[in-house]
Amino acid sequence: MTDQINRVVLAYSGGLDTSVILKWLQQTYNCEVVTFTADLGQGEELEPARRKAEAAGVKPEHIFIDDLREEFVKDYVFPMMRANALYEGLYLLGTSIARPLIAKRQIEIAKMLNADAVSHGATGKGNDQVRFELGYYALAPDIKVIAPWREWDLTSRTKLIEFAEQHQIPVSKDKRGEAPFSTDANMLHTSSEGKVLEDPWDEVPDYVYSRTVNPEHAPNEPETITIDFEGGDGVAINGVGMSPATLLETLNEMGRRHGIGRLDLVENRFVGMKSRGMYETPGGTIYHLAHRGIEQLTLDRGAAHLKDELAPRYAELIYNGFWFSPEREMLQAAIDHSQSKVTGTVRLKLYKGNVSVTGRKSPFSLYSEKVVTFEDDQGAYDQRDAAGFIKLQALRLRLLGRRDRA
Repeated sequence: MTDQINRVVLAYSGGLDTSVILKWLQQTYNCEVVTFTADLGQGEELEPARRKAEAAGVKPEHIFIDDLREEFVKDYVFPMMRANALYEGLYLLGTSIARPLIAKRQIEIAKMLNADAVSHGATGKGNDQVRFELGYYALAPDIKVIAPWREWDLTSRTKLIEFAEQHQIPVSKDKRGEAPFSTDANMLHTSSEGKVLEDPWDEVPDYVYSRTVNPEHAPNEPETITIDFEGGDGVAINGVGMSPATLLETLNEMGRRHGIGRLDLVENRFVGMKSRGMYETPGGTIYHLAHRGIEQLTLDRGAAHLKDELAPRYAELIYNGFWFSPEREMLQAAIDHSQSKVTGTVRLKLYKGNVSVTGRKSPFSLYSEKVVTFEDDQGAYDQRDAAGFIKLQALRLRLLGRRDRA
């Protein structure tokens, strides 16, 4: 016996899983389904999703395909990048950061259409079910959530295809066999998991990569670029002002041709298991290093080191789905406060999978050549001051040494 549901908003891609879910919801809950497809810059044609939804009986006015690219980069990716967030020291959180925006828009549509429930296609093994649902409940505490992978008996791709064929749901030919791997994409990254990637000893086959050329085949000449920052956010590439989404798209293309941003990672999922994934984050990798480059000049040591202490906690909150939590918002406020003088230009060299910072300048630089020089500093720094500084730092060590040798 299922709860009485009249209308549900489904996060819908038009692929096999969500197409089956759409029909399953109609049958199981005897309800009206509203589809929501987010354009986050995944590089796919989204109109087929509209046609598939219409063919499944969804009213045209209840098919939402929203271009969220600028909002995604401006309000989600850039704030995360200000924190220099890396999950487990490596992962730039491309999938994780997209989920709260999708959840937010789903809830907005649900409220607008007086829907009883929201639904997603995430499995019961992964992190995305947590991310989606924590977002739903934070924004609509009493919403009903339907997670078909935790309810139905379609426990394999073969059963999904059988269900689809039984109900005349179009199945792409490349889905009729065992798919070699699964992917998720948006403007920040592409992730691939499963099948040929499940043995962490096996090298990732080259055909898995879709966003970057093989670094071995990248150009033999490096490319030098500049990124301008204002208040912690990128605003221009090579002196040309750009919107957040355009800037990231431009860096993605630069990173693609130089084979930048590949990551083979065994990570700890929030649900408790380890998983192996392959991530491609070409533009994000360049941007992350550039942001750190401008912070090197403009952040005080205390602020910079505190940020580095906060960053793993911030990254874990995003990875685990707590974007809308008060602790993430508290950390964000502190991080954003630190960025007021993070303004200037960073020069980078892109070459065969690598990014190197080769120069940085800022009107708010804390770097003083006059103080740090090995030449005559004309009294800018009195080296004799270091003696007392060292003796005070050494005091407890000297006391320990005297005691332990007594």
